Amino acid sequence: MADAHSVVPASVLRNLSDKLYEKRKNAALEVEGIVKQLAALGDHEKISAVISLLTTEYTYSPQANHRKGGLIGLAAATVGLTSEASQHLEQIVPPVLNSFSDQDSRVRYYACEALYNIAKVVRGDFIIFFNQIFDALCKLSADSAANVQSAAHLLDRLVKDIVTESDQFSIEEFIPLLRERMNVLNPYVRQFLVGWITVLDSVPDIDMLGFLPDFLDGLFNMLSDSSHEIRQQADSALSEFLQEIKNSPSVDYGRMAEILVQRAASPDEFTRLTAMTWINEFVKLGGDQLVPYYADILGAILPCMSDKEEKIRGFARETNEELRSIKGEPEEAFNVGAILSIARRQLDSEWEATRIEALHWISTLLDRHRSEVLCFLNDIFDTLLKALADSSDEVVLLVLDIHACIAQDPQHFSQLVVFLVQNFRIDHSLLERRGALIIRRLCDLLDAERVYRELSSILEGEADLEFACIMVQALNLILLTSSELSEIRKLLKQSLANAAGKDLFVALYASWSHSPMAIISLCLLAQLLEPGRYVWLLKALYGLLMLLPQQSAAFKILQTRLKTVPTYSFNAGDQLKHALSGNPYSHHGASQITEDGNKNLNNGNVQNDINFTSWLEQFEQIQRQHRLLAKSQAQSRNNSLLKDGPKAEEPRQLPTSNTNRAVSRSSKRGPG
Repeated sequence: MADAHSVVPASVLRNLSDKLYEKRKNAALEVEGIVKQLAALGDHEKISAVISLLTTEYTYSPQANHRKGGLIGLAAATVGLTSEASQHLEQIVPPVLNSFSDQDSRVRYYACEALYNIAKVVRGDFIIFFNQIFDALCKLSADSAANVQSAAHLLDRLVKDIVTESDQFSIEEFIPLLRERMNVLNPYVRQFLVGWITVLDSVPDIDMLGFLPDFLDGLFNMLSDSSHEIRQQADSALSEFLQEIKNSPSVDYGRMAEILVQRAASPDEFTRLTAMTWINEFVKLGGDQLVPYYADILGAILPCMSDKEEKIRGFARETNEELRSIKGEPEEAFNVGAILSIARRQLDSEWEATRIEALHWISTLLDRHRSEVLCFLNDIFDTLLKALADSSDEVVLLVLDIHACIAQDPQHFSQLVVFLVQNFRIDHSLLERRGALIIRRLCDLLDAERVYRELSSILEGEADLEFACIMVQALNLILLTSSELSEIRKLLKQSLANAAGKDLFVALYASWSHSPMAIISLCLLAQLLEPGRYVWLLKALYGLLMLLPQQSAAFKILQTRLKTVPTYSFNAGDQLKHALSGNPYSHHGASQITEDGNKNLNNGNVQNDINFTSWLEQFEQIQRQHRLLAKSQAQSRNNSLLKDGPKAEEPRQLPTSNTNRAVSRSSKRGPG
């Protein structure tokens, strides 16, 4: 091994570590000359010895001035080598890179200056050190010393020039380093990274677009940076990449779609807007390639349908329609269950527009993939039922449309009605607020008679008598007043004339018996709502009038209505007279009713076999159960009052014979 001390004079070595810059500079010039002479002689062994001396005794010295001299000496040796410097770079570059992390800012500055001079000489030959140089520059871009930052920027520009003209640069080796650095939050580092991404993307031979998924998330991170300049630079870079995507025949949409979905939920408005812009373009461009990511994309779109920013809402609506036009199939990785899960989750959104669109998606899936949706029915059914209590009427109507679509199958129809009754039982306020809307809509979408028969069948065996009474009263009011049930009313009016009407009357009777007023309404509807034919309606109404307190509003309303009944609406003037006289069967042309309650119709001799005596007994039996319940509840309240102590004068005990009447009269929520 050659001795460098025999080649480099002691005075040069001494000046190389002098505290004065001029002396160090002059010593470096002499080192340059010495190396140039050795290169001319081809004595690379001595050149290596000189470089080794500069490295071990200077750049790695504990003395700052020695380290400065070593760096300027290595740069001088490289200049002296000129075209032959490449074979010594393995010795020269590592100690310079090591100096970038020196604790002395002046040493770091000289390291930048030294590498700058080295790079000017070797140009593309130092590309083999690019990752280490890039890593060092990345750190120096955020250096605490302004002069070091300035020197690093000069070096950075030179390195960029060298890379753009080099054919040895490996983007594959560089990308992992870039991806790692993209998560750094320092604004100077972010500017440095965006600058490199932009430069590399401008090189025709470097395919940055192919590696975009590796650093796309980092660019989106920068959109919410506190620095306006960084946000602009990141947005500019993203815009350029999006344009390239539009013009590229081959793009990896999938990996980027996953990133965009996450960014669409960013708390930063600008980030959400940019993400939705990209998703919108992806759905238009990617088409079938995005089928495996269908659910994820939908999960990003639905919340944005209710974004506070109109531009974001606009992109979300447009993208939603584009996505709906992609008709994927399960065998093409179209995951019906995943999409249903997304839609179900969004039904809990606080925003009405999102809930509405989630329901539209469920409806769309039912239309296109009914059998697959029904396989997941247990996963979504409870949520759909809860949605019936939604604050939005539009949401409730859409939910009912979906329920009606599901209920086209008999087993699902029964399940729907059972669950509906259960929800009304659990939440009486739902029945009060939404009951009429829900039942009327179902009657409109499904067969009204079928709905009422199923409800009646369930309520007939209802154990909660109080709820049964409330529910029947609600159903009865809907039956009497809703346009959706006009056909049922027509059919019930024919209860005594044909078998279909009689069958419906019988189907409703048992459950309607939970409410005396409901059963009276049903009977009047079935028999007496044609005063020209059945004048007994008037007698029944006059009877009710006599039962009402004369000063009550109900008495006055009914009395006023009875006064408006025109006498010419009857077949004969004496028909009303017969009705009020108490002889219901004396008028010719009326139907004859036998003592056992059976009615013989004289028009066509149709025999109606309704056993009114039997049905009356059933009504009385059900009402006895209600009275027993009311009595039990009253007794429980009395016991509770006695236990807690009297707070007011106790009511006088009623006579035993009047107990039922008193309970019936005092219980507002009981039967009648």
